[in-house]
Amino acid sequence: MINKLNDALHFHSSALRLRSERQQVLAANIANADTPGYKAADFDFGRALAGAVGAGDAFTAGMAATNPGHLAPRTGSAAQSIQYRIPTQSSVDGNSVEMDTERANFADNAIRYEASLRFLNGQIKSIMSAITG
Repeated sequence: MINKLNDALHFHSSALRLRSERQQVLAANIANADTPGYKAADFDFGRALAGAVGAGDAFTAGMAATNPGHLAPRTGSAAQSIQYRIPTQSSVDGNSVEMDTERANFADNAIRYEASLRFLNGQIKSIMSAITG
């Protein structure tokens, strides 16, 4: 029974954790908007979530250790999928943060975080209702 409860809550709890990590990445981009040479970063939320909930094959597809010295690919962490964003307009100081894009992504991620939180809350209420009868 515990495994069924864990499975029911695992997806949305993973989504919340990854949304929180993405919010931190986006906040760092916004905070460093005036830092010369700073490169804006982000990660593919869908791939990171797939890795976190057990569909890690999508996260590591095509990766193979072709040399004994290579490290094995790790799954489930957004930190491995963070990439630098390619700016639409280059700046003189080398900073790639575009504030309009960052603000839009920050707001979108915050709304999606709230939605995941509501889904998780609904699942918990349903489970509590089933337990208490």
